[in-house]
Amino acid sequence: MTTQLEEILRAGSKSFHLASRLLPERVRQPTFALYAFCRFADDAVDDAPSDHDARRAVDGLRARLDRVYAGRPSNAVVERSFAGIIERFDIPRALPDALVEGMEWDAQGRTYETAAEVRSYGVRVAGTVGLMMTLVMGRREPDVLARACDLGVAMQLTNIARDVGEDARRGRLYLPGEWLDAAGVNREEFLARPTPTRAIRAVTAQLLEEASRLYAASDAGIAHLPRDCRTAIRAARLVYSAIGESVKRADFDSVTRRAVVPLRRKLWLVLRALGARAWRPASLDGPISPEAVSLLGAVRSA
Repeated sequence: MTTQLEEILRAGSKSFHLASRLLPERVRQPTFALYAFCRFADDAVDDAPSDHDARRAVDGLRARLDRVYAGRPSNAVVERSFAGIIERFDIPRALPDALVEGMEWDAQGRTYETAAEVRSYGVRVAGTVGLMMTLVMGRREPDVLARACDLGVAMQLTNIARDVGEDARRGRLYLPGEWLDAAGVNREEFLARPTPTRAIRAVTAQLLEEASRLYAASDAGIAHLPRDCRTAIRAARLVYSAIGESVKRADFDSVTRRAVVPLRRKLWLVLRALGARAWRPASLDGPISPEAVSLLGAVRSA
C-alpha cells in the first residue's frame, strides 16, 4: 500500500517527493496518503473530458468525503488511507472541503479579478494542503498554521507564474484581471494567441513578487515545526521558490518555456535546508491572510 501511495507522489511532483524523503517516518507515510488524495482529486477534475464531467467529478469528491467523515470509506487504497489520517490527526472536514471547492472553481472556469481573489483560490487548492501537513506534523497553533498556509499559497502563485502559457492554451487564466487590465493586456486576445509580451511578463513578475513576500513570511513558521520536519519543509520551500527564480532568469517568459530546477540545483538547495534544524523559533506576529481565517477557526474548533 505504501509503495503505491509513494509512487503517486513521485509521479506527480518530483520536487516534493525529494523533499518528502527528508521527513521522519512517522510523518512521511501519512504525507504519501495525504498527497495521494489531493492528486487523485485534482486529476479527477483536470482530466475530465468536459465541463459537465468536471462538475460530476466534484460531486463525486464530495461523496467520497461524506464516506470518509462518516467512517465508511471505500476499499480504494487512496480513500481508505486518507480516512486513516483524517481520524488519526483530527483533520476537520472544512479543510478538504475547501480544497474541493477550489477544484470546483476550476470546473466552473472561474477567473479572478483581484490579487485577493487569486490568493483565495490559492488558499483552497494549496493552503489547505499546508494546513493538513502541519496537523500531520503535530502542530495546531493558529500562528504556525497561518504561516503554513502562506507557504502553500506562495507555492501556488509560483505554479501559476510558471504555467501562464500552458494554462492559456487550455483556456485558463489565473493572473489577476485588474493587473492585466492595468498592463494593457487584452485577455481574449491573449487566450486566443498566448504570446510573452512585455505586459504579460510584467504581470508574471508582479505575481512572483507576491509569492516572494509569502515565502519570506512562511520561514518563521518553519522554525516552529518539529525539528526533524524542518529540513524537508525548508527544502520544499527553497525548491519551489527556485522555480520562480528560473522564470525570472528567462525574463519572466513562461509562455514559450516551462521553468525547471535541475536536479543538481535541487540537491544544493536540500543541503542549504539542513540548517533549518538549528533555527531558533522567532516571533509569529505576522498578519493572517483573511482568506485563511475561517479555516484556522475550523482547526481550533475541532
